[in-house]
Amino acid sequence: MAGRKSDFTLPTLDDLFSTQEIRDEAKLAKIRDIPIDLIDDFPDHPYKVRDDEDMMQLVESIKERGVITPATVRQKEDGRYELISGHRRKRASELAGLEMLRCEVVELDRDEATILMVESNLQRSVILPSEKAFAYKMRLDAMKRKAGRPSKENVSPVGTNLRTDEIIAQETGDSRNQIHRYIRLTNLVPELLEIVDDGRMKLRPAVELSYLNEDCQRDLVEEIDLNDCTPSHAQTIRMRKMFEEGKLTPEAIQAIMSEQKPNQQERIVLSGDRVRKFIPKSIPLNKTEEYVCKALEHYASFLRKRAERDSR
Repeated sequence: MAGRKSDFTLPTLDDLFSTQEIRDEAKLAKIRDIPIDLIDDFPDHPYKVRDDEDMMQLVESIKERGVITPATVRQKEDGRYELISGHRRKRASELAGLEMLRCEVVELDRDEATILMVESNLQRSVILPSEKAFAYKMRLDAMKRKAGRPSKENVSPVGTNLRTDEIIAQETGDSRNQIHRYIRLTNLVPELLEIVDDGRMKLRPAVELSYLNEDCQRDLVEEIDLNDCTPSHAQTIRMRKMFEEGKLTPEAIQAIMSEQKPNQQERIVLSGDRVRKFIPKSIPLNKTEEYVCKALEHYASFLRKRAERDSR
């Protein structure tokens, strides 16, 4: 029919005259050994590289077989390279004493590199909440910049672009709202973020605390250390509400944290006047606990030996 466009697309000259072998060779041309001292880590890389047991196993593997899967880098304007994927391989190669790292060089802009960096690292078996938090934020920001400013009707209830949220949710298994909760963690002070990573505080109470300013968060950190416990979800909700009302003073935080909580460890309180008279004056105050514990160990040993003697 006249005027109708055909769905058939003619192959290009490259498609006609290049073979799979040529295309494979073109890809291999981008793989090369690059001096490690010319490779910079990705800026604000959200994933931690630990010198743990897994790292030592990777070091031994690289010593025996080399780097099997090339790292991914992009070349910068100054001639150096920026590492996109392979931070653990780079560290293991350094520990193995290697000077070169096998890499695939790709042509990506900063946002494309950020998206690829996050995608490749989300395959790790263990990812800390803080790693997810900064990774999701970096990728979401990059995807938004690539897509342009979102329209008002394309914004989700949690305040992020619907399309980019859905893409990340489909790839990671975390819901859009859960992704936003993780991103809220980037507003926590490092001390609170470490508590979340250690598993001492769950995600939802941590999200509530992310709405407090830095001063209130640091006041809370002091109370957590003092009381040896973290606030419950209900308590964090109260703190956020009081903060929004301008009523969350250090005294208010202290009063909330002094409440008995299920996760609070049992504490033994000793009268200073009663205990101090048994402690030599040469023992400084900061060594009192150590002296008392050693005295209790000695007394427990004495009772055990006496019980053994009486049972003969």
